[in-house]
Amino acid sequence: MARMSSLSCAFFALMALCLPARALDKVAFASNWLAEAEHGGFYQALADGTYARYGLDVTILPGGPQKNNRLLLAAGKVDFYLGDNLIGEFSALAENIPIVTVAAIFQKDPLVFMSHPGAGLDRFEDLPKAKAFVGLATLTTVWPWMEKKWGFSRDHVATYNFNSAPFLADKASIEQGYATSEPFAIAREGGFRPNVFLLADHGYETYATTIETRRDLLEKNPDLVRRFVEASILRWMHYLHGDNRAANELIKRENPDMDDAQIAFSIAQMKDFGIVESGDALTRGIGAMDAARINRFYRDMAETGAAPAGLDVARGFDDRFVNKGLGLEGWEGNGLGQGLSRN
Repeated sequence: MARMSSLSCAFFALMALCLPARALDKVAFASNWLAEAEHGGFYQALADGTYARYGLDVTILPGGPQKNNRLLLAAGKVDFYLGDNLIGEFSALAENIPIVTVAAIFQKDPLVFMSHPGAGLDRFEDLPKAKAFVGLATLTTVWPWMEKKWGFSRDHVATYNFNSAPFLADKASIEQGYATSEPFAIAREGGFRPNVFLLADHGYETYATTIETRRDLLEKNPDLVRRFVEASILRWMHYLHGDNRAANELIKRENPDMDDAQIAFSIAQMKDFGIVESGDALTRGIGAMDAARINRFYRDMAETGAAPAGLDVARGFDDRFVNKGLGLEGWEGNGLGQGLSRN
């Protein structure tokens, strides 16, 4: 009997080898900018095979200054989109575009304003008096909130065209940027470390680097959405705290202008400011979303005119795939098998 059992095992093992592997589900994921460390967890999941272990064949389509990849999601050309912040979701709701946010990787928006040290602009409360270099998108969304909340004035605004030379030349000015990028460029070009003020630490509550999908995909194939969200979240912790070399090689291949020094700076800033790991993410897991916070931010934006009033905000968000402790220390080792199910 023992011999028969061994032969049977060998037979069934051979048969298993002969069976075709189940095909991976193809997924197109469009990002909002060129490949960078701020997208690192997604590239980590691609580079180390996590997406494949979740049954997914993922293609990442980088964005850029001449691209509007969000339109690809609305048109059904891609399955997921890397959203900037919650204002984009509010706009989709206002225009009846069937896009739903299913995770918020960044608990803090990395939007900052920078000032010259020692020029009388060393506290956030000093900034409203300064000449402000502000981009058009920020002027129509964030700036009205800054005016109401902190007393900034449109009279002090000068157009920011993503050229820091005017800011570098004027010590009495401030300039917008991202905590993970522009301070590094200022240090390189200007030879000094600017003061950096993260708006999220002064009441600007939006989530950022969100995962968006279409409502029809969410309704027809929620398991596909779940697997993509879970796999992405798991690798964010690894990207920030583990061996991220393979992911960074993918990023540099997609964006040759990205170098190791910039990537290292971006990762350090994400850690130092708690961009990914702060707030609800510390207890509910990476990607956490809180309905009360979303509603509070919507109210703030609607009151300043940055978002239309009267929206049914709940229609734009689905938190069934987050708030489960994903990405917290110990979850990956104890729970990865949960994500392998394709049923």
